[in-house]
Amino acid sequence: MGNVDAPIAVFDSGLGGVSVLREMIKVMPYEDMYYFGDSINAPYGTKSLEQVRELTISHVERFMEMGAKGVVVACNTATSAAVRKLRQMYPTLPLVGIEPAVKPAVERFPTGNILVMATPMTIREEKLHRLIERFGGDANVIPLACPGLMDFVEAGNIDSPEIYGFLRDILDPYKGQLDGVVLGCTHYPFVRRAIEDILGEQVAIFDGGYGTSKEIKRRLNEAGLLRKDTQRKGEIIFENSNNSQQKRDLFWKLLNY
Repeated sequence: MGNVDAPIAVFDSGLGGVSVLREMIKVMPYEDMYYFGDSINAPYGTKSLEQVRELTISHVERFMEMGAKGVVVACNTATSAAVRKLRQMYPTLPLVGIEPAVKPAVERFPTGNILVMATPMTIREEKLHRLIERFGGDANVIPLACPGLMDFVEAGNIDSPEIYGFLRDILDPYKGQLDGVVLGCTHYPFVRRAIEDILGEQVAIFDGGYGTSKEIKRRLNEAGLLRKDTQRKGEIIFENSNNSQQKRDLFWKLLNY
């Protein structure tokens, strides 16, 4: 049984998971959160499935040794590679991954054109294709690999001419044809404004951060692990495998973005 006063561990291959952490703070402002980004090994989206699985499992094993009461794998690539295995390893742990928000997008546009932007590995993995088969219905769901996009966010480059140029190159072919865009990588919400500028505000944008936050809260509640004092202000602890001041500064910048 976990300790109610322990933190919730949030894991990402870098700083993208901060987009999920922000939603978690809104949903549970009284909980302590420990955020770990593995920027030294980023990007995960271009690694092999085995590499990503090994890295993710080793990080979660460390969170368990630290006594975390719940774990959020705030990385689509790591979720598709490792969450099933982690659930077998820790059957009673409140553990939540993240998946592209295909279901809510199709619910809003049942026969619409929906673009799913994701890392090359998420696009390659069966998990996304199963998700599209399961929830795609009569919608036209188009997976789009975006190699290199997360690197802009990792560098703190979220509103420069370069990011606009990069996004125009990959999104221009779809201009005027889309009803919705699913942000299938936790780094991508930080360039949401640029995506909206390029595609127009009539295109609805979906990301899985809020749903993931509600789900970890539900699981912690089921396990009796939510804090009783909901008036306290939770503490945020940040660590990164690349322990540079630049990553620290960028973490707080993105958290308050």
